[in-house]
Amino acid sequence: MSEEIKELEKLVNKLKFIASQKGGELHDLVEDRLLTDFKDLIPYAETTYAACLAWSKKNKELQLAKKQ
Repeated sequence: MSEEIKELEKLVNKLKFIASQKGGELHDLVEDRLLTDFKDLIPYAETTYAACLAWSKKNKELQLAKKQ
């Protein structure tokens, strides 16, 4: 396995962890504080979406690198 692929795997795993954390924060907002902190719903959702998008893009790059 090339060094580039190893580095991409580390980054993909890190981005997946971040996306999971952001998803957890969004979940906590909805489960625990939705009716009091609903104004925060859009910023939390946008941050979660951005984290998932970053993971998705880098994961696609990794999958392509593995095929080559």
